[in-house]
Amino acid sequence: MKAMILAAGRGERMRPLTDHTPKPLLEVHGKPLIAWHIEKLSSLGFKEIIINIAYLGYKIPETLGDGSKWDVKLTYSDEQKEGVLESAGGILKALPLLGDKTFLVVNGDIWCDYEFDANFELKDHLAHLILVPNPQHNLEGDFGLQDGRIYNNSEKRYTFSGIGYYSPKLFQNLPYGKSALAPLLRDAIKKEKVSGYLHTKMWHDIGTPQRLEFVNKELI
Repeated sequence: MKAMILAAGRGERMRPLTDHTPKPLLEVHGKPLIAWHIEKLSSLGFKEIIINIAYLGYKIPETLGDGSKWDVKLTYSDEQKEGVLESAGGILKALPLLGDKTFLVVNGDIWCDYEFDANFELKDHLAHLILVPNPQHNLEGDFGLQDGRIYNNSEKRYTFSGIGYYSPKLFQNLPYGKSALAPLLRDAIKKEKVSGYLHTKMWHDIGTPQRLEFVNKELI
């Protein structure tokens, strides 16, 4: 299975740290955040990783290279001319690199101990989302989950972790350009085509300097 790391965002909430450094290259325990993802993906059997780049994007391949350091092949989907295409738009542009089979997508700005599954099978679903208990900055949650199925409306909702397994078919009718992922997912959920799993162990959205500082100081 191929994996994609979303790394194109401007990281406005991380300023001034991101004024001269793309968010994925901010360091956690002396190592770029995105390098932790690559290292873990490699250890779990992923050998081809696509990374989308936009804001200060040229700095990412300059830092990471071709992936041989981690025994993986890194390929870059360049959005620097278009500007950030958002999640769904970025995935759509990268589809020729991702191929026609199920692929994994990971947000580049999370820190977690979820075990990525290189052998995961979607079966007849279009997506499988990893949810987490709601953090303080998203107390209302995003999606419901019951018996392994994702719901748009539910009394109890959880937060989307930024980790998902997707079929290319989810994106086949999406026009090229800037596009968010949530509306696409919600439409597929209405059609009962999205499964899910609740990850209850470690997960952090590193979206602000304070959260980055917490991970660096409090977590090993």
